[in-house]
Amino acid sequence: MNNFKQLALDVIQIEQQAIAELAQYIDENFEYACQLMFNCKGRVIIAGMGKSGHIGGKIAATLASTGTPAFFVHPGEASHGDLGMITADDVVLTISHSGETGEVLAIVPVIKRIGAKLISMTGNPASTLAKLADTHVCVAVAQEACPLGLAPTSSTTATLVMGDALAVALLNARGFTADDFALSHPGGSLGKRLLLRLSDIMHGGERLPTVNAQAKIKDALVEMSLKGLGMTAVVDDSGQLQGLFTDGDLRRILDERIDIHLDTIESVMTKNPTVAHQDMLAAEGLKIMEDKKINGLIIVNDNNVPIGAMNMHDLLKSGLI
Repeated sequence: MNNFKQLALDVIQIEQQAIAELAQYIDENFEYACQLMFNCKGRVIIAGMGKSGHIGGKIAATLASTGTPAFFVHPGEASHGDLGMITADDVVLTISHSGETGEVLAIVPVIKRIGAKLISMTGNPASTLAKLADTHVCVAVAQEACPLGLAPTSSTTATLVMGDALAVALLNARGFTADDFALSHPGGSLGKRLLLRLSDIMHGGERLPTVNAQAKIKDALVEMSLKGLGMTAVVDDSGQLQGLFTDGDLRRILDERIDIHLDTIESVMTKNPTVAHQDMLAAEGLKIMEDKKINGLIIVNDNNVPIGAMNMHDLLKSGLI
């Protein structure tokens, strides 16, 4: 009977060892490859066949999303017109475990003639591709995780990890920031966390619930009902924030001898409420609300004048949570 668990553990162990042994290849050749890509005035173009091609596509995507313009070119298609994408300002990273892949070697003379710099990534430093390149990044592995020693397993994992090493080294060298990352990831929750600001989702202008501190409680309740945010900002005659009144405050005063027709909102409001700034990330606003255990925020400008309001429903609608 097959021992699936043991076979799986063997694969993981072999591939872990392959990754660990990559450290010896982080040498001057690796540094030169980074330097070529860092100084590249064009794009970094990745080329590889078969499984190496699939890994190359991932490396290209990782580079592109971390500040190094890059794309993948299929070597077979390159020989039939796609070489026109490559210019002298580009750097070409060719991937081949053997270093002898015919389709990859076929495009090398043209790359050289164009004048683009060539980096090879192979498991054989003595291969033809390694010798033709301006620099060679070695990804040799002791064995494949496939028990037949045929299916690319350890070798593709090692190549992918080395590609990540190149991308992260370049990311750091470029001073790439979270904001830069967000610009290439505007979709999904990640992009929202990195790009969405409170000013993008707050209720401002006529939609902002606001009453004067001397207004009667009943008037504040009408304002809250009209604006539908479950709260209202309380301001003085100059428009500066004095306090906040919420549905929770309303429930609290129901147990007190309060006359909503005569008493002012100033007498029952929450003074010095938690506020946020319009330039704050929505994710920061969410953290404030979670930490303070509140369901809404007033957004103020530098003069402590309310310019917006938002609640947890707005964050839900934005897709942030």
